[in-house]
Amino acid sequence: MNKKKTINYSLLMKRLFLVYRIALLVLILAVILPHAGAVDDMWVVANRIIKDVYTKIAGVSTVLAGLMSAVAVIGAKMSGTQQKADQAWDWLKRVWLAWVIINGIGAFIAYVRPLFNGLATLD
Repeated sequence: MNKKKTINYSLLMKRLFLVYRIALLVLILAVILPHAGAVDDMWVVANRIIKDVYTKIAGVSTVLAGLMSAVAVIGAKMSGTQQKADQAWDWLKRVWLAWVIINGIGAFIAYVRPLFNGLATLD
């Protein structure tokens, strides 16, 4: 008496999906939990983020200021009238003034402000 064994594919798929979900959960926990335990102080992380953002903004603004300066100088040299040349030189001054302001604010926030920490406390 040979009995044929039938496989219940629905039950098999449910069990495989359960194993898949458990494996995915274990993988996610293995990736996330070690990092959560290694977190620094909130202020240290914020200071690191501020400095990182400042360096990126300073790099982008420097490249753009250089590019706009080149365009302004070429525009001043190739202009046909003195009025257009003066406008190009005024534009160059505005570009560099904006560059100084953007990088000055970023430098103050990233590097000068931490020097004043603790000065407003009473002993």
